[in-house]
Amino acid sequence: MSAPKNKQDRKALGRLSLPERTFVADALRTETVGGVLLLVAAIAALVWSNIPALHHSYEAVSDFHLGPGALGLDLSIEHWAADGLLAIFFFVAGIELKRELVAGDLRDPKAAALPVVAALCGMATPAIVYVIVNAVGGGSMSGWAVPTATDIAFALAVLAVIGTSLPSAMRAFLLTLAVVDDLFAILIIAVFFTDDLNFAALGGAFLGLAVFWLLLKKRVRGWYIYVPLALVIWGLMYNSGVHATIAGVAMGLMLRCHREEGEEQSPGEHIEHLVRPLSAGLAVPLFALFSAGVAVSGGALGDVFTKPETLGVVLGLVVGKAVGIFGGTWLTARFTKASLSDELAWPDVFAVASLAGIGFTVSLLIGELAFTDDPLLTDEIKASVLMGSLIAAVIASVLLKIRNAKYRALWEDEERDEDLSGVPDIYEVGKPEYHLRMAEIYERKAAEHRRLAQVAAGAGGEDERPA
Repeated sequence: MSAPKNKQDRKALGRLSLPERTFVADALRTETVGGVLLLVAAIAALVWSNIPALHHSYEAVSDFHLGPGALGLDLSIEHWAADGLLAIFFFVAGIELKRELVAGDLRDPKAAALPVVAALCGMATPAIVYVIVNAVGGGSMSGWAVPTATDIAFALAVLAVIGTSLPSAMRAFLLTLAVVDDLFAILIIAVFFTDDLNFAALGGAFLGLAVFWLLLKKRVRGWYIYVPLALVIWGLMYNSGVHATIAGVAMGLMLRCHREEGEEQSPGEHIEHLVRPLSAGLAVPLFALFSAGVAVSGGALGDVFTKPETLGVVLGLVVGKAVGIFGGTWLTARFTKASLSDELAWPDVFAVASLAGIGFTVSLLIGELAFTDDPLLTDEIKASVLMGSLIAAVIASVLLKIRNAKYRALWEDEERDEDLSGVPDIYEVGKPEYHLRMAEIYERKAAEHRRLAQVAAGAGGEDERPA
């Protein structure tokens, strides 16, 4: 006789709890809209920068400087978008990470193992692919980190555009994977792309963060206190030599994301709800508008596949991401107690892993940081990011379309609410009151069928009488 199944065994990519599913659905709804705006901004940047009559105006706007020079903040519009607005994006990423650590999948080490291992493999493999290509081709190793990042907004926008009905657990896996991916991307930026440090400014930034944390600890309220303080912390972090987006994620991680008695939302959830539209609807699209404007021509696209640096980025995003994430997920399921949900197949995982090859926001940022001394190569790297992301999106779309019928059946099963309670039946099958409601529904249906049978029998009897 087979051994009883261990209740502690984890189902990798299994069904979410109803509260977690609701949170993920709300988050993804905003991310999807933001992804569509991001796509529109990227297309606008490409059009604006590649029409000869408009190219000069694009460069003029991007290079236009404003800001207080005395504070070291006389920056171009492009730098304000990358260093300023993108800090809002990382602030939201910090809140998401904190929430996952205290209330989401990352709270449970067994559940966290899957997205963490998958994210690490999904970052290490593209970097290895890039290094191999450039070692063979004699290219620069400076761009090894460019293909390591995943753009969750763009990936979810692809899901929205192709209309795939993914199970909620798979969508949550993609979101959690991206949060972990963002964390390690932040660490890469902080460790590998910080040059000369201004310790006075860095000390001031840490002091500001300590004040920020203390105010939160004392439950001090008021945006008019936190917003000016956040701007001061950001300015000090920028002048310290550490990338300014680190300030955003640090403040996001400090917010309390667990609910206390009587609270409908934690402070972190409330602030994320307020700031996420600003991040997804303004900050990230504007960054894309002033970062994706690269010259696109037949020769430039040909260079993407001939230069080792650009080819390494493309292969890292398209091949490295898919193989790394799929391999990490398989290894976790193979060598730990986690197992793949019975509702899913490995081709499903590979299709979603392919989506992670869409690297845009953070990949473009790292590309700018990696090749600051070579503007021409920077533009070529940006073009390779766009090309690699496009190829990954096409491959993932094809794979997801193939699996669409299966996803649709799973989605319908998750959404079915026959007892009209407002809660999907799949979450109520273990509750006696659910079965009582269903029994009443079936009894009413049976009574209606008996009545119709009697009516039909009566009508048939009348027809059979002699004329």
